[in-house]
Amino acid sequence: MTRPDRRQNAALSAALAGAVDLSAVKARAEAAARQPSRPAAAPGDAAAPATTSEWVVEVSEATFQQDVLERSLQVPVVVDLRASWSEESQQLSPVLERLSAESNGTWILARVDVDASPRVAQAFGVQSVPMTVAIAGGQVLDGFPGLQPEPQLRQWIASLVQALRDRLPGIKAAEERAAAGGGAAEAEEPEDPRFTAAEEAFENGDFAAAEAAYEQILAAEPANEEAKAALAQVRFSARTEHIDSSAVEKADAAPDDVDAQLAAADIELAAQQVDEAFARLIAAVRRTSDEDRNRVRQHLVSLFELFPADDQRVVLARRNLASALF
Repeated sequence: MTRPDRRQNAALSAALAGAVDLSAVKARAEAAARQPSRPAAAPGDAAAPATTSEWVVEVSEATFQQDVLERSLQVPVVVDLRASWSEESQQLSPVLERLSAESNGTWILARVDVDASPRVAQAFGVQSVPMTVAIAGGQVLDGFPGLQPEPQLRQWIASLVQALRDRLPGIKAAEERAAAGGGAAEAEEPEDPRFTAAEEAFENGDFAAAEAAYEQILAAEPANEEAKAALAQVRFSARTEHIDSSAVEKADAAPDDVDAQLAAADIELAAQQVDEAFARLIAAVRRTSDEDRNRVRQHLVSLFELFPADDQRVVLARRNLASALF
C-alpha cells in the first residue's frame, strides 16, 4: 500500500483551521452571501439518484486528515459541505456523486455533514450549505457556495483535473487504469504490520507509542526513510500539541529566550508559515553561541526533516543556516 510522504504533509496534522489556508474560500463565501443566489441546478439534475461509488467518502472531524488532506496529495478532493435538512444539499450531492462515479478515481468526493462535524465547517468558514471546495496538495484551490448547474460543475472539475495532472501522481495513475480497463485500483501490496501499529498509535494521539514503534523499525532498518520521516512527524506533533497559542507573541517580546523561539517556530510551521519559522531560528542562531546555538541548530534541522530534501524552502534555509554558522 502506498502511503503519503509524511514530509510533504507534516504541517497538515495540526488543527484544521491552522493547518489549511481557508481564507480564500471564506472570503469567496462572504462575498457570495452579499450577492443574489446562484441559479439552482436543472430539475433533471436535482432528481438524479445518488450513485454509490468507491470514489465517494463520508468524512468526519476524526477522518478529515486522512480522507481529505492526505488523499489530496495524490488526487484532487472535492469537499461537499452539506446538511440533511438543506434542500439545496439534497439537490447538489447526487450530481457530485454521479460525476465522481464517472471519474475513475481522477478525483475524490468527500462528503461532510456540517452538523456532525462543526469544526470542519468552522475551518472552512461555512455560512450556508451547500458549499463545495476543491483541495489539492493539502491546500484549498477554489470553491463556491450554493448550487451550480451540472454543465458548469463538469467544466469546473475538468479544469481542476487538467491543471493538476502533472502535479498530483494519482491522476495519471487513475487514467492509466481506466485506459487499461480497470476502474478500481489494482491489488495493493500487504501492509507492514509495524507501520500499521505505529500509524494507529499516531492517529489515536498516542505519540509516545508511535515514537517507540518507529524507533523500533529504525533500530532494525536504520536506512528506512519512511520511518525516519514518520518519526520526525510524530515528534513534531507531540511538541506542538500543548504549545501556548501566544508563543509567537512571547518570542517576539523576548528575542533572547531560546525556549520561546523554539516554541514559536513550531507554532509557525504548524500554521504553514514555513519561511517565517525557518527565518526565526536562523536569526536565533546568529544571536546565540555555544550550547544555545547548538540547541537552535538541532531544532531547525529537525524541522527540515519534515520536508523532502529538495523542497526549495529547505534548500534556501540550509544555505542561510550555513551562512549564520560560519
